[in-house]
Amino acid sequence: MVQVVAAIMERDGLILIGQRTPEQSHPLKWEFPGGKVEAGETPEQALVRELEEELGILVRDFSEITRYQFTYPGKDRIELIFFRVSQHAEDIQNRIFHDLRWEPKEKLCEFDFVEGDRDFLRGLCGPG
Repeated sequence: MVQVVAAIMERDGLILIGQRTPEQSHPLKWEFPGGKVEAGETPEQALVRELEEELGILVRDFSEITRYQFTYPGKDRIELIFFRVSQHAEDIQNRIFHDLRWEPKEKLCEFDFVEGDRDFLRGLCGPG
C-alpha cells in the first residue's frame, strides 16, 4: 500500500496549505505539504525529503498526529500519515505549489482540499 505523508505546520495560529498546479492530478485543489513515501524510505524520511523539495526547509522536530486509509475512485487504497512539524530551519520557499498560504485553522474547511485530507480537516476546523 502506498503511504503519503502530510505536514501540519502552524505559525501564530495559522496553518500552511498549498494549492496544486493546474497540471497536477487534482488540479488547483488545496493540500498540506508532503507526498508519497518512496521505496526504502520510512514515513519520517519521506517527510524530511518532501519538505526540503517542496518548501526548501530542513525539518528538525515533528511528531505523528494520526493516520488513516483512503481510496480515491478507481485507485488503490493509500495510507495518509499526518505529522505536526514544530521546528524547521530556513525560510519557507514555494518551490512547487500554484499558491502557498498561511490560514487560520477555522477557515481551512472553506478551501477545496483534495478528498483524502477531508477527514483530517473535519477534526481540525472545529464546529461549523
